[in-house]
Amino acid sequence: GLLVGTLDAVLDSTSKVAPFRILHQTPDSQVYWSIACGSSREEITEHWDWLEHNVMKTLSVFDSNEDITSFVQGKIRGLIAEEGKGSFVKEEDPEKFREGLMKFEKCFGLPEQEKLVTYYSCSYWKGRVPCQGWLYLSTNFLSFYSFLLGAEIKLTISWDEISKLEKTSNVILTESIHVCSHGEDHYFSMFLHISETFLLMEQLANYAVRRLFDKETFENDPVLHDPLQITKRGLESRAHSEQFSAFFRLPKEETLKEVHECFLWVPFSHCNSHGKMCISENYICFASQDGSLCSVIIPLREVVGVDKADPASRGVSISTKGKTAFHFSEVRDFEQLVAKLRMKCSATSSPQHVMNTEVSASSASDSPKDLDMGPSKMGQRDNSKTVSTEALMTVYHPQDAENLDSKMLKEKMKEQSWNILFVERGHGVSMFRTKKTRDLVVRGIPEALRGELWLLFSGAVNDMASNPGYYTELVEKSLGTCTLATDEIERDLRRSLPEHPAFQSDTGISALRRVLTAYAYRNPQIGYCQAMNILTSVLLLYAKEEEAFWLLVAVCERMLPDYFNRRIIGALVDQAVFEELIRVHLPQLTDHMTDMTFFSSVSLSWFLTLFISVLPIESAVNVVDCFFYDGIKAILQLGLAVLEYNMEKLLTCKDDAEAVTVLNRFFESVTNKDSPLPPAVQQGSNLSDTKSDHPKVDITDLIRESNE
Repeated sequence: GLLVGTLDAVLDSTSKVAPFRILHQTPDSQVYWSIACGSSREEITEHWDWLEHNVMKTLSVFDSNEDITSFVQGKIRGLIAEEGKGSFVKEEDPEKFREGLMKFEKCFGLPEQEKLVTYYSCSYWKGRVPCQGWLYLSTNFLSFYSFLLGAEIKLTISWDEISKLEKTSNVILTESIHVCSHGEDHYFSMFLHISETFLLMEQLANYAVRRLFDKETFENDPVLHDPLQITKRGLESRAHSEQFSAFFRLPKEETLKEVHECFLWVPFSHCNSHGKMCISENYICFASQDGSLCSVIIPLREVVGVDKADPASRGVSISTKGKTAFHFSEVRDFEQLVAKLRMKCSATSSPQHVMNTEVSASSASDSPKDLDMGPSKMGQRDNSKTVSTEALMTVYHPQDAENLDSKMLKEKMKEQSWNILFVERGHGVSMFRTKKTRDLVVRGIPEALRGELWLLFSGAVNDMASNPGYYTELVEKSLGTCTLATDEIERDLRRSLPEHPAFQSDTGISALRRVLTAYAYRNPQIGYCQAMNILTSVLLLYAKEEEAFWLLVAVCERMLPDYFNRRIIGALVDQAVFEELIRVHLPQLTDHMTDMTFFSSVSLSWFLTLFISVLPIESAVNVVDCFFYDGIKAILQLGLAVLEYNMEKLLTCKDDAEAVTVLNRFFESVTNKDSPLPPAVQQGSNLSDTKSDHPKVDITDLIRESNE
């Protein structure tokens, strides 16, 4: 089969399959990485010489094989990115593309308005035999054509009929793209740039499905609405921008302008971290690629100076209002970069952006006539307690005093750990985020810092800084409006955390009404969806009213896209992912359950309310902490941990109803033994031990297990 593939490659003179490769493999690893490829011995020898001079000499400084592999991967990816920047500028050879377009039109006879985006030489596998030919990616179809030794293969698949699209590896194919449509599997391999090809296929498949479900967005987007405007270069840059905004939790409007491979000096570790500096209109971001999990976000509104550092190390130094300086080195074209950044900073230092994000608690003073916000005052963090907690101190019984003291002591120790972190790694939007930050989040954020850190990790702090006065205007405009959304909001207001004292008065209910109505006014496409009331209630316990609004924006529009609309497509997609993860990680459960839709029906509320609707409030907020730091991954992991914890009992269940009872009893038994909240607010502690045969499970242990 492979011989036939080679024969096909020889017969098709235009195919570009490289016969020479350089592989990287450390002695204790079974995996090798493809580092370079070449079409001739001379070309591959050039690559080898370059590696000897630029990479191999450096490897002796690393202690472990993992560090070596990370460094080599980072270096090669950096080169590819630099090379890729050039290819963005010059589109494919027009003459060659015209030739490909004529072939495409002649072979497939698709409608005239079908726009060819790009095409690649590759192999299509029929059983164990590869057929060399051409893969064509157009706005609505994936097409393949091969005509060799008298045999013709023609394949056309509509993007919206694809049920699975993934990069895979198996014994025969080291790297291939697997496409499943109407239950039929198709494999394509031998691409020169498989990641680039896969990225474009993913984009086109996503757009095709979104066009079915989200016509309004497409009609408002000139590029997507008119397929003739879709280009390979446009799709690639859009995909990179989307990945960039999602990774750093930046406003959707940010587009990735430049990427520079470099090193960032990490003062608390006394070493340089190797990674990439990513620059957009309003942000300079860095993410490590050496396994140190270090990232930094520097909004240009915070920058007070950009300077050239030591020319020998090609250094760039960036100073911020928080009196922190970030030192980057080994930056290619560093002098040009300094000049560009200086221009950008002078353009962004307009008065509207001046806002102290170092302590985000002080940033919402201009909320609607301070609106007597009640629960918004719960989020004031200057006294290291939420006001709701203070107001409820009187409900403690004398015998609880000792218990309270130990919990308060633990809470103070948690705060102390965070304060040490802030001293070491910075405080506010430009802090260093590392593995240590994540470890502290997993332990549970202290009550006094929760609102501030939610704003920071969700990126809501940036939306708020860029839109001063926006929430006040929305509240005024939406006041008194009467729509289907406002009717639904009114109906659900008193069902939102009804047992919590904060929502047993008009003050709390009014704040909740204003936030939900303002959001429905801002985004009529979503308007209001059940579950938003529960989520917003919890946000209001820890954040001021305006902050809670921007947190809701971050959740609905960035972190959980398409969750809160009429079709809840986003939640259904993530549930399908969850089912797939159950098959992989908990196969015993999959074998036992006759119908996998059980998991979807039982877990929908976990996804829509981030476990708030099923867990006691004092435990649920720890889950929300992890969600704002890690995104939906935290919810998927916790879902798997819950099922694994209850595996034995679930395997003995005879029907779905019994399984639901098992899970409900488990959730009732989850406690937060370190929570400083008073008993009147806590839900878990009010349950008598006789009510459940489940031993108590601490939420911190459960979250830690889900991470491990």
